[in-house]
Amino acid sequence: MTTRDRISPERIEHVGIAVQSLEQAVPLYRDILGLEWLGEEIVESEQVRVAFFRLGEVKVELLEPLSPDSPIARFLEKRGQGIHHIALKVEEIEGELKRLSDSGIQLIHDQPKRGAKGAKVAFIHPQSTKGVLYELCEPRTDRETDR
Repeated sequence: MTTRDRISPERIEHVGIAVQSLEQAVPLYRDILGLEWLGEEIVESEQVRVAFFRLGEVKVELLEPLSPDSPIARFLEKRGQGIHHIALKVEEIEGELKRLSDSGIQLIHDQPKRGAKGAKVAFIHPQSTKGVLYELCEPRTDRETDR
């Protein structure tokens, strides 16, 4: 694999943690662990309600399913609460996805979709990453408008 074939993540953007209930989980992260509360929102494309916290430069994202059909509900049913994914911040997600695909990496999404805070996101299949679900995340810029 050449340098051109590798993705160029800038840093870990966030760690996604699947939870049954934000009401039960938020107090642990905010009040007991003392992480900085950043807010919550609903991400319709993934059928989840998310809460964000900051820990230094990295965020923690709690994910609560909104329906029994959501990917997070299926994850909870199979594996229980815990770490769901690691999100890597990238600059140009479309190019990164093409490089990965061209290198034979299995993608869950070959095109990005909108995630929390309007970021462009796409997941790499854990079969290609030794069992770890990675999300590529290109944060929304001030120049972008809602789509």
